[in-house]
Amino acid sequence: MTELSDAAVERIIKKAGAYRISSDATETLAVLMEEYGEHIAKEAKKMSDHAGRKTVRGSDIQMAAEFFK
Repeated sequence: MTELSDAAVERIIKKAGAYRISSDATETLAVLMEEYGEHIAKEAKKMSDHAGRKTVRGSDIQMAAEFFK
């Protein structure tokens, strides 16, 4: 079970142009998105720690995402 709702993931897939979506596709994308998001969040946390902050900022997330492109 993932944190992301099936409906939200289905909307993302539909925005990409899909008309029909299997439940397997929805679940697979949700798992991958969560794994990717966790990697980014961990890297962003390291950046906020390095800057001496307890708060993770949007700029930390942006910089962390650059590592995974």
